[in-house]
Amino acid sequence: MDTPHNTPSRSALVLGASGGVGGEIASALLSHGWQVRALVRDSAKAQSSARGALSGIEWVSGDAMNAADVLSAATDVQLIVHAVNPPGYRDWDRLVLPMLENSIAAARIHGARIALPGTVYNFGPDAFPTLRIDSPQNPLSSKGRIRAEMENRLKAASQQGVPVLIIRAGDFFGPHPGNNWFSQGLVKPGTHLKSISYPGTAGVGHTWAYLPDLGETFARLADIQATLPTFARYHFAGYWDADGTAITSAIKRALKRQDITVKALPWGILAIVALFNETVRGLREVRLYWQRSVSLDNSELVKVLGEEPHTPLEVAIQTTLHSLKVT
Repeated sequence: MDTPHNTPSRSALVLGASGGVGGEIASALLSHGWQVRALVRDSAKAQSSARGALSGIEWVSGDAMNAADVLSAATDVQLIVHAVNPPGYRDWDRLVLPMLENSIAAARIHGARIALPGTVYNFGPDAFPTLRIDSPQNPLSSKGRIRAEMENRLKAASQQGVPVLIIRAGDFFGPHPGNNWFSQGLVKPGTHLKSISYPGTAGVGHTWAYLPDLGETFARLADIQATLPTFARYHFAGYWDADGTAITSAIKRALKRQDITVKALPWGILAIVALFNETVRGLREVRLYWQRSVSLDNSELVKVLGEEPHTPLEVAIQTTLHSLKVT
C-alpha cells in the first residue's frame, strides 16, 4: 500500500513560493513527496533564485491577480496554498481579496483544498491574551479587517463545498529574508549586527513562528487532508517569548556577542515616516500586537497531529542568522 510519502499523484500549487512562508511550505511539501507547482510573475527569475534551487518545483509564469493564470496553474492539483501577499503592505485593500477570490475559484473548479497561512491580526483586544480557533474576530486595524474578511470568504467557500485549511501563527522568522519583523527590523541581512531594534513593550509577551516548523505543520496536515473537516482551522503556538527578551537573548548567544545592545523601535519617528510611506503605515497598524501579550492555543492542532513541529530555539536562531549572513 502506498504511504503518504511515496504517493506520486499528490500535487500542490503554491502561490507565493518565492516568499518566506510560501517557500517553506513548498519545501516541506516536496519533502513529503508532493509534486509542487509554483505560480510566479517571472519563472526564469524565480528559477535562478535561492528558492529556485529547491529540487522538484515546477515554476510557471503568471499573476495571482489574473484568474485565468491561477485556474490554469491549478490544473490537476489537490491543494492550493495561498501564501501570496502584496509586497510591503502596498495596495492591500485593492489586491488581497481579489487574489484570494481567484484561488477560491480555481479550488472550486479543480476540486482542491485551499490552504491559507493565517495571522493574529484578525483578532482584537476582546480576544486577548490567549487566542483560540473560535475566538471572536473584531480587529481594530484595516489590515486586520481584511484578514478577517479573507477568513469569512474562505468559510463561505467551504459551505459551498470547497475544503479549506487555515493555520494561524505569530510573527515569522526563518532562514530566508521575507516580509517579517525579524529580518526587516530586529536584524538586517548581510550585516555585522551592532544593535537589535525591538518593537515590543518591555515585559510584554510575544509569539514567534519559525517558518520551517510552520511549513512542516502544513505538510503534515496536507498528508491527512482527507480526514480533516471541510473548514479546518488550527493555531500554531511556535515560541512564546514571555517578556520580550528570549528572542533578543538568543540572538546574542548565537552570535556569541553579549555586547549587542537592544534598542526600542522608534515608533514616534515611524509615525512621521508613515505620512509618506505606505509600508510603514502598515507596520504602525499592528503596533497593538507588540503592546499587548497575545498567544495562540494550539490544543486542537496537537489533537490532530499529536505534537506541533518544534525546532529548539537556539537551533532556529542560529540557522536563521547564518542563512541571513548576520554576524
